[in-house]
Amino acid sequence: MIDLESLLNPEVASIPPSGIRKFFDIAAEMKDAISLGVGEPDFVTPWHIREAGIYSLEKGHTYYTSNSGLKELREEISLYQKRRFSLSYDPEQEILVTVGGSEAIDLMIRSVVAPGDEVLIPEPSFVCYSPCTKLAGGVAVPLITKEEDDFRLTAEALRAAITDKTKLLIMPFPNNPTGAVMPRESLLEIAEVLRDTNVLVLSDEIYGELTYTGKHVSIAEIEGMRERTVVVGGFSKAFAMTGWRLGFACGPAPLLSMMRKVHQYAIMCAPTVSQYAAVEAMRHGDDDIEMMKKEYNYRRRVIVDGFRKMGLSCFEPGGAFYAFPSIKKTGMKSMEFAEKLLNEEKIAVVPGDAFGASGEGFIRCSYAYSIDNINEALERIGRFVKKYI
Repeated sequence: MIDLESLLNPEVASIPPSGIRKFFDIAAEMKDAISLGVGEPDFVTPWHIREAGIYSLEKGHTYYTSNSGLKELREEISLYQKRRFSLSYDPEQEILVTVGGSEAIDLMIRSVVAPGDEVLIPEPSFVCYSPCTKLAGGVAVPLITKEEDDFRLTAEALRAAITDKTKLLIMPFPNNPTGAVMPRESLLEIAEVLRDTNVLVLSDEIYGELTYTGKHVSIAEIEGMRERTVVVGGFSKAFAMTGWRLGFACGPAPLLSMMRKVHQYAIMCAPTVSQYAAVEAMRHGDDDIEMMKKEYNYRRRVIVDGFRKMGLSCFEPGGAFYAFPSIKKTGMKSMEFAEKLLNEEKIAVVPGDAFGASGEGFIRCSYAYSIDNINEALERIGRFVKKYI
């Protein structure tokens, strides 16, 4: 009988499952449970975007597109990046349409990271960066961000971490799970550290449109940074298009050429119907972004105030749609808190250590849920916390 366990890739076998999905999956089977676990908009994709996708099917657009994506969509992404973020990219050579922003992240890492290369990853941060680095043979080096620094990456921490093996810096801002943002002055300091190095930058800006404290600034806007930076964006968060699985990467042609090569062999192209819907989103979706952003901002205030009123310290997120309250007062570890909360009050949250060891003592709560669910969740969490502090 074949021994399948002995044949598995040990690198893959050693990677734990995502800590985000565990509690969501349990809550999905639990009657009257409320999940604040998954970062998915509760809005349905706006009708005019859905209609464009439907119409593309009616027109018979069911074939492969080019590997890079529909030319029409790449042109719209170029215009969108310039209009919304003051970034200029050639749609022919410097833009690649991907299966979600997650694929773009994986492509960038696999295209530049060789065995032994170090990848600097600010933490707490999204769960995919370290595993993708490991799968590419790289070494993930955490850069701990602290609440007293507003969970921003500091120039001092970056400077101290760079070695002759450093290949890539990941910039996950606005940040999941903390909601931290990097203002221009902070980015200028980071750019100054990088200027005389050969370190590349992967700037994950999937939450760029969801910035509540001024306008989002990309590190690629800073002088000298565009030439070393790949910007990742997408449609899931800003346009409520999670299930359409569509993202994009923008960056220097030599880097995009390598990413396109991996994409050709692994994926071929992103879904055609999604690309036609995305053209409509790029052209006429600005009002949708503002409407959803306004609602998220309202929920942001409700959830942060709610945690503070129950006695938990809660950093005020400047972007994305997550609150990251400290649960240290309860004396519990993040995992214990999340498990007890789910069992006793039927509320699913994500333990902070799912986003790196520095997330211990925190929980992540998404406010991309209805205000009714948020208010009910806060009431139950408050009742739970009262028993332990």
